[in-house]
Amino acid sequence: MNILEAIKNRRSVRTFDGTDLSRNDAEKILNFAAKTGNPYGIPIEWRVLHAKEHGLSSPVIVGCDTYIAGKLRRVPHAEEAFGYTFEKVVLFAETIGVGTTWIAGTMNRDAFEKAMELSDGEVMPCVSPLGYPAKKMSLRESMMRKGIKADDRFPFGALFCDGSFDKPLTKEKAGDVAPALEAVRLAPSAVNRQPWRVVLTGDKAHFYEKRSRGYDGGAWDIQKIDLGIALCHFESAAKELGFGTRFGISDPGLAAPADTVYTASFGFGKA
Repeated sequence: MNILEAIKNRRSVRTFDGTDLSRNDAEKILNFAAKTGNPYGIPIEWRVLHAKEHGLSSPVIVGCDTYIAGKLRRVPHAEEAFGYTFEKVVLFAETIGVGTTWIAGTMNRDAFEKAMELSDGEVMPCVSPLGYPAKKMSLRESMMRKGIKADDRFPFGALFCDGSFDKPLTKEKAGDVAPALEAVRLAPSAVNRQPWRVVLTGDKAHFYEKRSRGYDGGAWDIQKIDLGIALCHFESAAKELGFGTRFGISDPGLAAPADTVYTASFGFGKA
């Protein structure tokens, strides 16, 4: 699939045309999810769920009865692994004409977790509807997108740095890897916070989480899921551009703002 095209074209869909997801499309998505891994090597179990069968609902979804959900063990880096893998599934769905949107809070979570048969130590971070987008958004969806400024993104130099956090990176300086960083810039995130920051040092891209108030406490960090999405976009786009990538977790020791913490790195070079 053309990752760069899927990243540019995809949007979160909350208004569907009411047509049931075809069995063929459901099987394609589930099969793709089952064989898709992540750089952390953390396994995820996926299920396609039907709302009427399990009593599922989300107040922000209109015209869709089918969802996909994943569960995994609560282990270190589970959030990043889930974000990475689920975004791969979301992008695949885009390529076959199936609409999706990330849902973490606006759902009857108890019903979804029951349908997923969670065991002790397992978590189900997010779900997504699977269906065919309606020709026109509902008023509720239009107002929601306007409220979170869903179509806006921070400028390139506000997200990406040249060697250190005090030096913004330009597309010209980024060179051939600039489109992969642009793919990161276009990534979805919880209420469009865009918490990723990337510092380029030579042939390495170091990813950091810029923590927002209200997201930095407790045992589960939703913005780490966003970082997993960003990692997915960078690696997928870089590979499509002809780069080889090397994933690693090795803090380069750069001086970072107090609210910004290291996540992971990719080495990259022309394959």
